[in-house]
Amino acid sequence: MNAKQKILMSLALSIIFALALLIIFGDHGALDLKHLNEKNQKLVKQNALLARENLKLARQIQRLKNDHAYIENIARRELGMIKADEVILKPSRAKQEKK
Repeated sequence: MNAKQKILMSLALSIIFALALLIIFGDHGALDLKHLNEKNQKLVKQNALLARENLKLARQIQRLKNDHAYIENIARRELGMIKADEVILKPSRAKQEKK
């Protein structure tokens, strides 16, 4: 091998090495692709969670529109409402303090 061939060989190897670095570490390279795939997996999981939440909320909306017992249950639990003929009994504080 003469000097000219050695120079061409080293130039070709340098170009191949530079291209390999560009493919791996450059914009839209292998590392960027890996990060994008990881981000995509996270978004797919988040999308599935949101889809389940949407389904849950849609069911709750349907129940609020159509199920009178469910509406009554929420009114009693969250708003403390009672029917006209009901009486609320609360224990007195004196009995609670003795215990």
